[in-house]
Amino acid sequence: MPHLPRRPHPVVRQRRRRSTGLLTAAVVGALTAGLVAVAGPQLTATTTPAPGAQPQAADAAPATPADTCAPRVAALSVRDRLAQRLMVGVDASDPAGATAIVRGSRVGGVFLGGNATALLQQNRLDALQKASPTPLAVAVDEEGGRVQRIDELDGDVPSAREMAASRTPEQVTATARERAGQLRARGVTWNLAPSVDVSDQPASSVIGDRSFSNDPDTVTRYAAAWAEGQQAGGVYGVLKHFPGHGHSSGDSHKGSVSTPSLQELWASDLKPYAALVGPGKPLDGRVGVMLGHLDVPGLTSDVPSSIDPAAYRLLRTDYGFDGLAMTDDLGAMKAITDRFGLAEATTRALAAGADVALSSNVTPVAPLLDAAEKALADGRITAAGNDTAVARVLEAKGLCRRG
Repeated sequence: MPHLPRRPHPVVRQRRRRSTGLLTAAVVGALTAGLVAVAGPQLTATTTPAPGAQPQAADAAPATPADTCAPRVAALSVRDRLAQRLMVGVDASDPAGATAIVRGSRVGGVFLGGNATALLQQNRLDALQKASPTPLAVAVDEEGGRVQRIDELDGDVPSAREMAASRTPEQVTATARERAGQLRARGVTWNLAPSVDVSDQPASSVIGDRSFSNDPDTVTRYAAAWAEGQQAGGVYGVLKHFPGHGHSSGDSHKGSVSTPSLQELWASDLKPYAALVGPGKPLDGRVGVMLGHLDVPGLTSDVPSSIDPAAYRLLRTDYGFDGLAMTDDLGAMKAITDRFGLAEATTRALAAGADVALSSNVTPVAPLLDAAEKALADGRITAAGNDTAVARVLEAKGLCRRG
C-alpha cells in the first residue's frame, strides 16, 4: 500500500504516545476472549497446505443464507458496476473537488493518502457520502509508526514491530479497537492494514518496522490481534501485501521488485495467509487481501502479481479465499507506472481478478471507466466475473450478504 508521508519525518522526531490504558480491563478481557474463541489454535499454524488442497468438509453444513447482494448488483448499470470496483485518490486540501469526483464518477471508494487531515475534520467526509448514490468506502492506511493519518488529531500508535516487541496480542487488539473507533468517528470505513509481511529488513526500509516480525507465527498472532480489534471498532481491514513483500529485493514505489521463489514464500511469507484466511480460518470473510506489485519466480510471468491472474488463482484456489481482493496503488508506484499507464493497469488488474483497483492519483476517472467498459465488451473482463467482484465490494462495505 502506498505510504505517502503526511510530512517529512525527521530521524529524531519525538513521537507522542497515546495510552490504551483508557480502555477498561473488562473490555480488554472481553476482546481477548473473543480473539481466542475465534482464532483458537489456528493462530499458531506453522505449515502451509499443499497448493490445490481442498478444505475439509464440515460435519454439518449450515443453512445457506439468502443472497442479498445479487439484487443490488443487478440494480446498477454496467458502468456503475465497474465504478464500484475503483478506489481513487482525492485531494484532502480540496473537499469540493473530492466531492465532485465522487458525484461525477460514482466510484466505489476513495483513498486518503498523504496529509489527509483537512478531510478528516469537521465532518467533511459527510459531503462525499452524500454525493455517492451507493455508500462509499473511505480508506486510509493507518498502520502505526511511519504510516499514520490521524496521529496529529488523535495521537500516535507505535509501529507494528514495536508493538510486537512491547505489547501482548491482547493489548494490540485493544489498541486497534481504539484506533478504529477514532477512524470511524472521522468518517473512515476501511483501513488498508495490517501488514502481514514477514520481514527482518532494517526498520526504515520499504517494509521494515511495518512488519510485526520475521517469524511467521508472530506475524500471524499480532496481525490477527490487530484485525480483530479493528473490526470490533467498526472498520473493515485489509491484509497486505500478498504474496509477501517482506523479503523482497527492492521497493515497489521506486521500481520493479523481486521476491524469493514461490517455494520459499510457502515456507515463510505465505504462512500468515494460510493460517488466517480461507475456509474455517479465523479471519475468513471478515477482511480483504491486498496484492503487491511483486515479481515472484515460479508464480508470475512478465507482469507483477497485482495484475497477474496467477497470483489471484493462488489466493482463490490454493488458499480458498473468497473475500475481497484489491491491488496496491496502481497510479503512483513505479513497479507499475514504469510499465503501464493507469487506464491499462486498471483494466489489467480487473481482468486478472482484482475486485478493486486502487490508485492514489487525483486524476480523471472517466478514462479508467471507458477502458474498463471496452475491456468488458471485448471479453477481457467477463460479465459474470464483474458481477461477482461487485458483490464482494458491496459485501465488504456491509451493504449485503452473498449467499
